[in-house]
Amino acid sequence: MPYEPKEIESKWQKLWSESRVAEVDVTKPGEKYYMLNMFPYPSGDLHVGHGRNYILGDALFRYLRMKGLSVLNPMGWDAFGLPAENAAIKRGTHPREWTVSNIARMKRQFEAWGILYDWSKELASCDSGYYRWNQWLFIRMFEKGLAYRAKSPVNWCPSCQTVLANEQVREGRCERCAHEVVQKELEQWFLRITEYADRLDAGLDQLTEWPEQVRLQQRNWIGRSVGADVQFEIPKLGRAITVFTTRPDTIYGATFMVLAPEHPDVAALIADHPDRAAIETWITHVRNQSNLERQAETSGKEGRFTGSHAVNPFTNEEIPIWLGNFVLPQYGTGAIMSVPAHDQRDFEFAKQFGLPLRVVVAPAGGPVPVASDLEASWTDKEGGVSVDSGSITGLPSPRAIEAIVEEIEARGIGRGMVRYRLRDWLISRQRYWGTPIPIIYCEACGLVPVPDDQLPVQLPLDVPFTGREGNPLAKVKSFVEASCPKCGKLARRETDTMDTFVDSSWYFARFVTPNDATRIFDPAIVNRWLPVDQYIGGVEHAILHLLYARFITRVLHDLELVTFEEPFRRLFNQGMITKEGFRDPSRNMAWVPLPEVEHRDGIPYHRTGGQPLVAETAKMSKSQFNVVPPDELIERFGADTERVYTLFIAPPQDEAAWDDQAIIGQYRFLNRVWSYGEKIVAMAAESSEAGAAEAKLQRRRHQAIAGVTSRIDRFNFNTAISAMMEYSNAIGEYLAQGGGSRATATECYETLLQLLHPFAPHLTEEWWEKLGHEGMLVSSSWPVADTELAKEDVVTIVVQVNGKLRGEFEADAGAEENAVVAEAKASAKVAPYLEGKTIVKTIYVAGRLVNLVVK
Repeated sequence: MPYEPKEIESKWQKLWSESRVAEVDVTKPGEKYYMLNMFPYPSGDLHVGHGRNYILGDALFRYLRMKGLSVLNPMGWDAFGLPAENAAIKRGTHPREWTVSNIARMKRQFEAWGILYDWSKELASCDSGYYRWNQWLFIRMFEKGLAYRAKSPVNWCPSCQTVLANEQVREGRCERCAHEVVQKELEQWFLRITEYADRLDAGLDQLTEWPEQVRLQQRNWIGRSVGADVQFEIPKLGRAITVFTTRPDTIYGATFMVLAPEHPDVAALIADHPDRAAIETWITHVRNQSNLERQAETSGKEGRFTGSHAVNPFTNEEIPIWLGNFVLPQYGTGAIMSVPAHDQRDFEFAKQFGLPLRVVVAPAGGPVPVASDLEASWTDKEGGVSVDSGSITGLPSPRAIEAIVEEIEARGIGRGMVRYRLRDWLISRQRYWGTPIPIIYCEACGLVPVPDDQLPVQLPLDVPFTGREGNPLAKVKSFVEASCPKCGKLARRETDTMDTFVDSSWYFARFVTPNDATRIFDPAIVNRWLPVDQYIGGVEHAILHLLYARFITRVLHDLELVTFEEPFRRLFNQGMITKEGFRDPSRNMAWVPLPEVEHRDGIPYHRTGGQPLVAETAKMSKSQFNVVPPDELIERFGADTERVYTLFIAPPQDEAAWDDQAIIGQYRFLNRVWSYGEKIVAMAAESSEAGAAEAKLQRRRHQAIAGVTSRIDRFNFNTAISAMMEYSNAIGEYLAQGGGSRATATECYETLLQLLHPFAPHLTEEWWEKLGHEGMLVSSSWPVADTELAKEDVVTIVVQVNGKLRGEFEADAGAEENAVVAEAKASAKVAPYLEGKTIVKTIYVAGRLVNLVVK
């Protein structure tokens, strides 16, 4: 019978589902392991790029389960958010209908891939049984002062009619609709993540099993800076402005001050400026730039002189006050002292606007740089000494910093300070499809949280969607009008909904007891199963999702609900899958759908004509029309082939280019594995006693077990497949020689099935059953290698002379060094290179190499 994946895959998918093989009773004892793929947004159609994440997770789940662990592997849906609402507007349907339909489609695709999840613990963030607890948690944070309302400048998309996080603004435009983003002042809800900045920063040191890249990104985002606040008197205002600096030892070199255009004192400073109107226009322009644009190193520095001056408290000189687009109101105090000789950003600004430089730090033991000769700032903090700096002159920079802070504090003009780049988390969204914020506005009582027994605040379903005129919820009278829980008077319900990152900030805890209707989760069970042992997802979530999850976990800890502060013990970021796509230079380099590409004489064109298209390899994405749907591949080759190819093409943490032709190699491999089963079944019941061939195959068996196991443990899935291919070839060679032991062949083939099962579960389950096993292969035990049986009897010794290969020979695996070296010297191929030479050194690598160094 030939390999027919279509027939066997549907069979086993049905059996796995009916037997609920992936379900775990979290209340039962056992060695637990909680693994989790980041739960997806239900966009509707998965492509093979998505598959890398989920197939990898399923392979790990099956492996760990066979290792005897009680493995919790749930799946759910990050189902709220703008895309569903935008799709509803575009298609004339309700966001919930669109979302539910997409979830059903994606579940079918997971099943078609052969991916197992504990669906008894499925959750969706758009279900009131889930978002009720978002609201409950918000109220607890409100009670502790961690949730608050404040006016703030925000990124506003006029098209989507909502606030955007900085990361949702791309080159000044909304990442969803590409409309130009503007700045707008709104009353917004915030979560006080800055209260946890120190703990979040310190906690990174514990995450030794996270990628260093992710830890570094989080540390930079938190942005812990040690320095000082210093007051500079402003004669025009009759008071001081406070600046924050990480280099207070350079204060004698501060030749100008720069304020963020949004600084509250700007209006007074430019009040009588002759070009005030032009400056105000420029300020509006800067406010509409994203923070990323304003601080990008490649962006030009923009500035305007206020016409006002500050007094340097150490030189007593008046220095000009400028406005600069690179100074952000959210960082520090929104005001900086500029020392262009010792800060590159200040240096570039000073050169651009003709501002003076003054050198106040010089190399230890070296000449003092001349300000006019500087081509860049001099910034060696550890190897410098202060010069021309009053009482700290001659002190090494680290000591000078300590001394100047002591003087600042003694004079009462500032103090040592630790500040953070991290800002409080803005969670307000002016859209419908999200968790309603459970607050009521009462004229008599003020802000009143909805009582717990009135949760959840349900999203109404009869909401009109036009895509215009702001928040749809604000137009639903039955939702907006409410009674004040305190006084009973008519009041107004909050119509903002929560940022969807709230939904994903604690879902991993809810998965453990998802059906608990009386509390957010069962603390006793959660504290047994968490932290998550292995978290898997894309590196694009390195900052926001992971940082917010770490923050909310600390909040849960302080609410005495959990005993841990870090939610994820290990983190793995899979690399992206890339695919060639095509851009059309005659259409502003727009991506062209692949069905619209025609090749003429090997050159790609749009089917309607125009210039030749430009081929470009990019991340697989619907927007770039370079996605490969899994359905056709599964129909042609089977899910197992796609799974094996997906995990074979590259180390899973690396970027990998998808090749539609290369997948055929994995199909042929699985066909060979299938054929070995048929050959074994056709073998004679038993032949003569096991001999050398059987011993050799058994040795390869134990080597394969050890090799595949260690590779999976290290997440080297691609080389684990390579090891199985080598082992498979050994079985094929054994079967090809004829005769042999059916018992040995069967045992070794069954081991191959076990090792291959996490990668190709359908084929392996089918042959496991065909060979007479009653239980499922996924429920069998992972094979264990015998290190003695894995040892080679004979090894190949490579012989080098002065590092160059000159010969090789076989030796007993346990041969003594003297005997191996003697045989190397006597080798007929090696001897000519030793003739007339003196051996000055012999390098021996046991069981592998002899290198003879001669002269």
